[in-house]
Amino acid sequence: MIPASFDYVRPSSVEEACQVLASGDDVKVLAGGQSLLPLLRLRLAYPSVLVDLGRLPGLRGIEDRGDHVFIGALTTHDEVLRSGVIRERVPLLALATATVADPAVRHRGTFGGSMAHADPAGDLPAVALALDCVFVARSVDGEREIPAADFFVDYLEPALEPDEVLIGARVPVLGPGWGFHYEKFHRTAQAWAIVGVAAAVRRSGGAVEEARIALTNMGPTPVRASAVETALRGVDLAPVGSTGADPVGEACAEADDGTSPPSDLHARPDYRRHLARVLTRRAVRAASG
Repeated sequence: MIPASFDYVRPSSVEEACQVLASGDDVKVLAGGQSLLPLLRLRLAYPSVLVDLGRLPGLRGIEDRGDHVFIGALTTHDEVLRSGVIRERVPLLALATATVADPAVRHRGTFGGSMAHADPAGDLPAVALALDCVFVARSVDGEREIPAADFFVDYLEPALEPDEVLIGARVPVLGPGWGFHYEKFHRTAQAWAIVGVAAAVRRSGGAVEEARIALTNMGPTPVRASAVETALRGVDLAPVGSTGADPVGEACAEADDGTSPPSDLHARPDYRRHLARVLTRRAVRAASG
């Protein structure tokens, strides 16, 4: 299908982009285009103005800033994957990014575009939620910080105002003692996650001291599995013994608490709930191993 007609603007600065967005027209922002272009072709989105940020200076790159890593919004998934800083300092992001689509999409798709698209089936929003990322947006009035817990408002709806451009995100570095894993169940290597689990686990001796768990595609936004995080504190990480006792599995049985998984061609809600429990256990075991 051919997209509906629209005006095309390629600003030369972030300030100019903000001014266009503040014009009041029905404006869409184009970054890598891997999410937006299919919507345009299917006429599920039909903006009157398309603002192409692809060549804006200063929105691309990865910086190690000590207690956090700053990732520019136009940094591609491939650049995230190839970054030694990401692999060393925020490995959970590298693990999840490696599962995003295929190499062709990862070379064009952007970190910020994936976050601003706010698709609950996307892999990276759950990682941002688990790591307590802070997003930085800019408008004609200046910059604003948005915690990941407040950023994903509803299905395909980020907490960006109509005149705001996502500049990038601060990704906290959790430091020594933490283990990470991203577990994803999908039909094919390039498909969206039916369910995904981003897990960060800090252990003390043989037990869980702290855990951060976030779920992909278990509601209209990524979901923090708070019940599991609480239940895991102090849980013995020893392998399942001859008695069959599995305290990790028992804690992860609460993974679907408070979720509202969708029903679609790929899975019913009850199946997604089952997957959330199983995959959370696997992710916790892998992150703490």
